[in-house]
Amino acid sequence: MGSITNFQTDLLRTFVSVVDLGAYTKAGDALGRTQPAISLQMRRLEELVGASLLKQVGRALVLTSEGEMLLSYAREILRLNDEAASYFNRSKIAGVLRVGLPNDYAVAFLQGVITEYTSQHPEISLELHCGWSAEILERLNADDLDIVVAMANSEHTQYLSRSWIERPIWAAAENGSLDTVKGIPLAAHPEGCAYRARMIQALDAARVRWRIAYTGPGIAGLQNAVVNGLGVSALTRYTMLPGMRALTQEDGFPPLAEIRVGLFYKHPRLSDAGIRLVNHVIARLDEAGVSGDPTRRHVELDRQ
Repeated sequence: MGSITNFQTDLLRTFVSVVDLGAYTKAGDALGRTQPAISLQMRRLEELVGASLLKQVGRALVLTSEGEMLLSYAREILRLNDEAASYFNRSKIAGVLRVGLPNDYAVAFLQGVITEYTSQHPEISLELHCGWSAEILERLNADDLDIVVAMANSEHTQYLSRSWIERPIWAAAENGSLDTVKGIPLAAHPEGCAYRARMIQALDAARVRWRIAYTGPGIAGLQNAVVNGLGVSALTRYTMLPGMRALTQEDGFPPLAEIRVGLFYKHPRLSDAGIRLVNHVIARLDEAGVSGDPTRRHVELDRQ
């Protein structure tokens, strides 16, 4: 039997901490080690992998292609390790968890998943913050939030643990009528929303006239606008309501581009309570058939 390479979790934790915090010194502070000790652990891990994991570009640390791949595995290994550890320390789990959710994606579904967990752990205090994806990701970066679900793109992949793909659905009032020749009335979130952008891009590409008939930041207002026939909108399977119908190409509506949604957190900053909540969310997403395998996704890290 050939020899098996064992990746020690302390080496993987150092690697993830350096990536998430952006510097060897910050990783050392978080892990209680000196900067030389962190550098030594990184060299040991690179020796195990047989390749460089990080490179210096100016003053920034950037992942190599091998580092991108290992980061995906490392996050999952540490998540499972910490899940096991927190199970045996579950009597000590307590504290405040600050969670950020996007205004425009499955807020009710995600709130239900999260409050289900906290109802099982009354010793945990929950703070939910809803906002635009860019806003709540900035708050995660500033350590104002612990866990975030947000739209993911090539500019927002730092701290990404899991991602999944959603294809928006054209939604209209169940009994409403539409005349694509006169122009499609759209119900949309304000500018900057990924769903709004995809609706406009799809209609412009198909040369279908449109106008904004309703705009508002909340998903409830958008849903009411659709149900009441004020306009059509791009929703997901989680935000479709009774009184709505899905529109397809047969109705004259072009397909909408996919949206990538991600679960973000800083592993070295997350408490045992946070780790267990992450695992709970991932389990519910797996049951719903939407969470992606992080070892099979393409990871991009921008530290510029």
